[in-house]
Amino acid sequence: MDEREQAILEVWHASAEPWTRAVRGQAIASRRLVTDAAIVDAVLACRPRSVIDLGCGEGWLVRALAGQGIDVLGIDAVPALVEAARAAGDGRFIAMDYAEVANGALHERADVVACNFSLLGGASVDALLHAVPSLLEAGGVLVVQTLHPISACGDGPCADGWREGSWAGCGDGFGKAAPWYFRTLAGWLDALARAGLQLVRMREPLHPHTAEPASLILVAAARH
Repeated sequence: MDEREQAILEVWHASAEPWTRAVRGQAIASRRLVTDAAIVDAVLACRPRSVIDLGCGEGWLVRALAGQGIDVLGIDAVPALVEAARAAGDGRFIAMDYAEVANGALHERADVVACNFSLLGGASVDALLHAVPSLLEAGGVLVVQTLHPISACGDGPCADGWREGSWAGCGDGFGKAAPWYFRTLAGWLDALARAGLQLVRMREPLHPHTAEPASLILVAAARH
């Protein structure tokens, strides 16, 4: 595994406790104001009976969707996050990393596969996307919420590539931040196409204070 991909896993293993505290304490303003509701709305718009949440973290999205009567399975590579999710109640949870999912270890299908700010790597994400069609029921879709290339580009080049991470705005208790793989909109569409997926909808939720894109939501279906 690329050392940067490995660093992502190591950082998240080390950050399970402060992350759980930040999410449950609503410490992250953009989530509280925009993006949590945006992903819930995007998934519910698909009218799913079942959802797989890949990179579920401490399970908040699983709980939100389960509360709507949806059968939801949460998957995360960090056992401590999965344990926190299980302890909070509703939903099923499995500790499994993306390489295992990419290699066919997840024998589940759902109407929606959701990835909420959980596609952080390069090659690991490409491999995971290739597995998504096998996880979808007939007519199912992938729903991805990610950083918007416009707001996330910063001073770096607007080109796909690795960037330094930051815990700014997430509260206290975090150590080193993980690197992450920046993708342009074209980069996302290319990655979906290589995985046999086709964009069917796109949303750009706006921050209520700045009127700038707070995130990018992509909805894609398997090509037939």
